[in-house]
Amino acid sequence: MHYVNPSREVLAETLLAAGPDAPTLCEGWKTAELAAHLYIREHRVGAALGLAFKPLAKVSDDATRKTADKARATAGYAKLVEAFRAGPPAISPLKVPAVDNVANLVEFFVHTEDVRRATDRWAPRALDEDYSTALWDDLVKRAALLYRGVDLGIVLVRPDGPRHVAKRAPVSVAIVGEPSELLMHAHGRTKHALVTFEGQPDALALLESAEIGL
Repeated sequence: MHYVNPSREVLAETLLAAGPDAPTLCEGWKTAELAAHLYIREHRVGAALGLAFKPLAKVSDDATRKTADKARATAGYAKLVEAFRAGPPAISPLKVPAVDNVANLVEFFVHTEDVRRATDRWAPRALDEDYSTALWDDLVKRAALLYRGVDLGIVLVRPDGPRHVAKRAPVSVAIVGEPSELLMHAHGRTKHALVTFEGQPDALALLESAEIGL
């Protein structure tokens, strides 16, 4: 099942409900900046290149800031979010479901939680089992990259049994949680992921101080 379109709807509704100046888990960004980022990566190819290539990061950052400022100044936040909700332009490769899934399945889930979990009171969503499986499958593909900065072996463990060795090393830590929570941890939202850890105290301390995510 293709979960990107429903996830886009949930993310758009979450952004609208929060308003343009709500906090997010994305450092330095409020919801207006996050909405601008989501729009730019699908509609402005030149600016979006800065998301993938560090030498062009300033172009992307400037475009994000200007788009967010314009939305605030003209009361255009809702319009910006609706433009994101409408999806990419007709000629975009993201119109191909397989490409859209690779690019946006995790992106939309994580950014929805970036808004939801930036408040003091939040609870994990009850996800469809197939959706959780899709998130797990994506995590398994990317886990080695996401934990590349950790000088430990990493084993991801689901409460219902499946496990994945993300990285091998003489000393390992097991991270236990639902696929959605493991995904948040792997993308650097470590303090906002409902996971538990199994390992030696010094290994756990090393994991806590490591750089995780992209």
